Amino acid sequence: MMTRTGEISPLVRARVAGILYLSEIPLGLFSLLYVHTRLVVPGDVAATASKIVASESLFRLGIATALIVTLVNMLVALALYQLLKSVNKNMAALMVIFALLGIPIAMLNELNNFAILLVLGDSRLTVFTPDQLHALVALFLNLHSNAGNIANIFWGLWLFPMGYLVFKSGFLPRILGILLMIGCFGYLIQSFTAILLPNLDVNIALLSSSGEILLALWLLIRGVNVERWEQRVRESA
Repeated sequence: MMTRTGEISPLVRARVAGILYLSEIPLGLFSLLYVHTRLVVPGDVAATASKIVASESLFRLGIATALIVTLVNMLVALALYQLLKSVNKNMAALMVIFALLGIPIAMLNELNNFAILLVLGDSRLTVFTPDQLHALVALFLNLHSNAGNIANIFWGLWLFPMGYLVFKSGFLPRILGILLMIGCFGYLIQSFTAILLPNLDVNIALLSSSGEILLALWLLIRGVNVERWEQRVRESA
């Protein structure tokens, strides 16, 4: 579908953004939940190490999937920029900057998982006792978790300008913008609580991500109000 000027229709832009955004959900659930719950035994590093060695392919697939999620997130940010930049170009640029800042942190964080594979599979490390190797595995697991908290700060921050743009757009429901901005603070609360109060288990992932899920579904199913989107484009020209 094309507009009168020959450009890509806003409905196509919206649905591409929606499909990309929704694709992150199964990928993220696989890498963060399925692989983690299958291989990581809370409080038992020795059992975790044994499971990782026995299911190395699954562990590596989890790493690859996590990397794919970050790459897809980059495409989502760029797709949303094209859709929302007519509302406020500076806020749209800020949204992309926050998203792109989180990506290298998340990708480099997977080095901690590669380090676990090296610790458990490098024959040159036989000089270490099993307890010492397990201590290294625990160290890299903790580093991976803490680096994830840092990346989540930026996954939260990018939601605020996104929510502002959606709220002000006129071609998307305002409630989605409000939920996105609330989600920003959800991510920040969860991340900084984990950093400052590591013994306090706070999980408000549903609060943080509900706006993102609903926005992705809306973009895929309903798209945008084309007339109002085109009006915004004319006003910003």
